[in-house]
Amino acid sequence: MSREQIFEALQSVFDDVFQEPVKVSPELSANDVDEWDSITHINVVVAIEQRLGIRFRVGEVEATRNVGDFADLIQRRLAESAR
Repeated sequence: MSREQIFEALQSVFDDVFQEPVKVSPELSANDVDEWDSITHINVVVAIEQRLGIRFRVGEVEATRNVGDFADLIQRRLAESAR
């Protein structure tokens, strides 16, 4: 899956999870979205896992600083699951 396709999937998840429109970009972080609290963060992570058929390891997601880092993590997980 290309990085562009990952961002399209992320945008779709964000559209489903957040009440207000959120434009996904590599620089976007939880600090940029008033609605993005700890529960919403869990909902985003679970929705991505379900949509893309991947699982994140404990601590991986917390180590990401923004959506770009999260997209890189998704790309790594997808590559590992394809092996």
